Amino acid sequence: MPLTDRAAASAKPKEKDYKLSDEKGLHLLVKKNGSKYWRLKYRIFGKEKTLALGVYPEISLKEARGGRDEARKLITQHIDPSAEKQSRKATLHANSVNTFEALGREWFSKKISDKSQTHQDRTWRLLEKDLFPRLGRQVINTIDAPTLLEALRRIEGRGAIETAHRAKNVAGQVFRYAIATGRAERDPSPDLKGALANKKVTHFAAITTPKEAGMLMVAIDTYQGTAVVCAALKLSPLLFCRPGELRHLEWSDINWEEDRVEIPAERMKIKEPHIIPLCRQARAILQDLQLLTGRHRYVFPSARGASRPLSENGVRVALRSMGYDNQTMTAHGFRAMARTLLDEVLGYRIDWIEHQLAHAVKDANGRAYNRTKHLPQRAEMMQRWADYLDELKAQSNNSNIIIAGLRISNG
Repeated sequence: MPLTDRAAASAKPKEKDYKLSDEKGLHLLVKKNGSKYWRLKYRIFGKEKTLALGVYPEISLKEARGGRDEARKLITQHIDPSAEKQSRKATLHANSVNTFEALGREWFSKKISDKSQTHQDRTWRLLEKDLFPRLGRQVINTIDAPTLLEALRRIEGRGAIETAHRAKNVAGQVFRYAIATGRAERDPSPDLKGALANKKVTHFAAITTPKEAGMLMVAIDTYQGTAVVCAALKLSPLLFCRPGELRHLEWSDINWEEDRVEIPAERMKIKEPHIIPLCRQARAILQDLQLLTGRHRYVFPSARGASRPLSENGVRVALRSMGYDNQTMTAHGFRAMARTLLDEVLGYRIDWIEHQLAHAVKDANGRAYNRTKHLPQRAEMMQRWADYLDELKAQSNNSNIIIAGLRISNG
């Protein structure tokens, strides 16, 4: 006799577990603690098995019968409903841990945690504000190019073109991480080439004339700040490496015997180790600074704690206080200043300059950047560059003295 809703609801616990049968193998198991469970007894491949269909009353009699009927259909197709249920559970679990957000968080913790705090903060904002809200809940392997583009279009729509391009790059890194770890099959971000509005090309402001460079060197020489910031400011034009590479210099990078700085690949933009020959002026600055910060890891430790490097604002704020705004000179601008004057005034070979700038360029034979290539010539170039900056500073100082003298005599 089929089971009724009333019978299921009124079933009371007994000293032992017991069953209330319905039809076609379905029954309600009443436990001695009062809990009630739907079960289906069936046979497949010559074996008797039991399938759990849920808890009563969360699963009603009608719903339990529906589950029974679905299981019986599988059996007629020679599919074990218990195995099918486990497979679905595994798929649901895999999907829950393979969402874009889950993979994004995993990628961030494994690949970005060792980057600068600024880079970490910027990347996390892109994920949390722009990518997770639109893509976070989707299984990463189901996200195609149009879906990704729709998320990026929303960023682009608020006028944040640069942010949209950065978000595309970050999403691509998450997809490639998912591919490498077996959770995705392809990265759709390359399919969006040309789909976003073009980025506005901006260049870091830089002083590139000898006269202005001389005035800048005078301003740097007379700047009143902390010893660490003053040293970083004075070394910026002498080493002309990227600001982040300068700030993160460690004392272990200084090879005193060879008179050079050796930056490991993981801290370089091009992911190749880099050598900066030390001129006499740069070596003297570093030797003086070593007396103050040599016991710490970083050459330029932060004032907020020696375990961190100097803030990215250190040199920038110093330039601002000297009267150089963002449209006149930036910390990154020392690279453009060196490249221009070394080429146009001092006449050094472009490939030597490009190697010293650690640009990922290839030579005439197609060979890629090599940290030791032209090293003796680059060492001579770096010393000549430092001497030239001293000459420009001396000329600027002399001009100021003459102008001051004229003003006094005219007064």
